[in-house]
Amino acid sequence: MTTPRNDGFRMPAEFAPHSGTIMIFPERSGSWPYGAEPALPSFLQIWKAITQDEKLYLLVSRKTRQKAEILCKDLKNIEILEIAQNDAWARDTAPTFVRNPESGEVRGIDWNFNAWGGTVDGLYADWQDDNALAGEFCRKTGFSVYDAKPFVLEGGSVHTDGQGTVLTTEACLLSAGRNPELSKEQITETLCEYLGAERVIWLPRGIYNDETNEHVDNICAFIRPGEVVLAWTDDRNDPQYALSQACLEVLEKEKILVHKLPVPDVPVCITEHDLQGYVFEAGEDTRETGERLAASYVNFYFTNHAVLLPQFGGENIRSDRNAVRLMTELCPDRKIIPIPARELLLGGGNIHCLTQQIPL
Repeated sequence: MTTPRNDGFRMPAEFAPHSGTIMIFPERSGSWPYGAEPALPSFLQIWKAITQDEKLYLLVSRKTRQKAEILCKDLKNIEILEIAQNDAWARDTAPTFVRNPESGEVRGIDWNFNAWGGTVDGLYADWQDDNALAGEFCRKTGFSVYDAKPFVLEGGSVHTDGQGTVLTTEACLLSAGRNPELSKEQITETLCEYLGAERVIWLPRGIYNDETNEHVDNICAFIRPGEVVLAWTDDRNDPQYALSQACLEVLEKEKILVHKLPVPDVPVCITEHDLQGYVFEAGEDTRETGERLAASYVNFYFTNHAVLLPQFGGENIRSDRNAVRLMTELCPDRKIIPIPARELLLGGGNIHCLTQQIPL
């Protein structure tokens, strides 16, 4: 057994060039209300934006293949692959990719996936297909793969600047359902070995009420080496204030340049209509009316020439526009593409959670 770091590989930044993006067609009834129909227009907008910039690998089940082919019939630069899965969160179940800067070779990493917490606090009981997905994708597409199992990790729990620094959160990677037998130092060393990193910055927390145990990709993201956006609120009565403040203190201590990206003005919550659209399976995490969702504009996705930015609508039109303005200023060399994202958020995540880049 060898590791990416030993072989001269490291994980590139998301803002570095891509050869493609992986996404999964939504169908899980406990995640996607009303058979995912309300969410599909947003998915289609994302698929169109990606295929204008790079190749899209769309993973489907036997059940959804025909529907996906019909919806995507006018898209070019897309490959539909039939691979079994339990849900649509490609960020967490698809391979994490590393690249050798000398040879240009790209390889995948197959982490252990246990539905965000396994028997401790996992969100559903049937994660076997998700856990097999990364290896199956690499097999079908010809990528060599590093087997990182039994180490539990989801792609949304790490961000990198591509130059040796990785971000993660203590709330997630030190949770009892991930790798409880490992110390913080051992987890740090594993991340460095597999992502080709020199240091890991541990942020204390993530977005309030984030059911992933507070993935880093919902609160903080690199936009350039040494430079991040941080989900923020000035409202001291919002529970998010203390979480973001704690992260800011760590980032400033680590000499990271921080740009504050405010969360939506009005919390996005589950309505009675939303709730009626779910069909939950035994052992699956359920929802309730009034439940606050983990809405954040930081959960955006870089394509080669654009930023796909969540928009929540309704009472948050002002904050939506403010997020577009800020990201336009921060990423002047990219087109900012606003994507209606409330229906995506009802699934439990957002644009970044649904995508996984393959570096060029």
